[in-house]
Order: sequence, then C-alpha cells, then structure tokens
Amino acid sequence: MNSEKLTGKLLVAAPSLRGSTFDRAVILMLSHDGDGALGVMVNKPTEVLVGDVLPRWISVVTEPGVVFQGGPVSLDSALGLVAVGGNDEPLGIRRVSGRLGVVDLDTPAEIIEPAVTAMRVFAGYAGWAPDQLEGEIDEGSWYVVDSEPGDAFRTDAEDLWPTVLRRQGGQLALMATFPADPSMN
Repeated sequence: MNSEKLTGKLLVAAPSLRGSTFDRAVILMLSHDGDGALGVMVNKPTEVLVGDVLPRWISVVTEPGVVFQGGPVSLDSALGLVAVGGNDEPLGIRRVSGRLGVVDLDTPAEIIEPAVTAMRVFAGYAGWAPDQLEGEIDEGSWYVVDSEPGDAFRTDAEDLWPTVLRRQGGQLALMATFPADPSMN
C-alpha cells in the first residue's frame, strides 16, 4: 500500500472495534509516512465548549462550537483543523490535503478567520507507529475510503459513521446497518 495515499482519506472503524476508543470512529488522516500516521476522529464531539478552553477561537469555530475528541493520544493538547477558502496557504495554516489544513493555534484568530470557511478544535489525536496502521488495515479493523470536503465539519458529526459507509455502496453500505449493540439485534 502506498501510505502517502492515506493522507486526506477517512479511516472508518470496522464493527470489530466495538467497545474500544475507536468504536464507530471516523478518522480523517492528516499525515501518513515512514515515521507513522496521525489523524483525528471527526465524529466524536465532547460537551466542552471551545469558548471555555480557547475563547479567542470561538468566532472562527464551526457549529456546534464544541471540542471534539481527536483520539486517545495527548488529550491535553489541542489541534485545529480548518477548511481554507482560497488556493493560498495562509499564514499559520499548513495544508494537509485539498482545502483541509492544520492551524497553528498560537496564530492570532483574526489572521486566520478571513482565510477559512470552517474550523474544528480537537483534543488529542490518533497516532500509529511505522507499519502499525497498515497491519490494522490488513487485519480488517479499518475501512479506508475517500473523504468529502464537508465530512470534518458536519453539524451532525455523530451520524457520520453510517453516512460514510452508506455512500460507499456494496458491502460497506450494508455495514452501515450494523447495530451499535449487536446483542439488541
């Protein structure tokens, strides 16, 4: 597998990850190279308001205006993900894939705000050592699918897991009907 092709893709958790941190997770891959992989769960909002922890970013953040759990690694750190409006790479933003970029949260919000069309803040991230993610994909823990521009900024983020699977068609679309608790089936 050409690992660079995973940057900008979505990892969708297989039902086998039920009961783990990644239960029904949808992860947007921000980097993947020989040093490992990094992404954020884009469908796990918390109840923490961005204004409570990063008040200067409240006017930039996309609704619902809460911090999302990015993953189990470094939960005490914040990562900003943005959709950039133009073709330039604005000051304080590093493009990841297409319109998506990571924002340096030390940059003044008023510099970033005119350049972005959407923003989310994540507590922590999902990370893998070299070759670890490839092994998990090979064992069937993750489905790798294309992302759509608005996936990371949906207001109905908690519904993203079945939505992404349904739009794949075939066997993956069928997985969207897999019950959250199979014992209740």
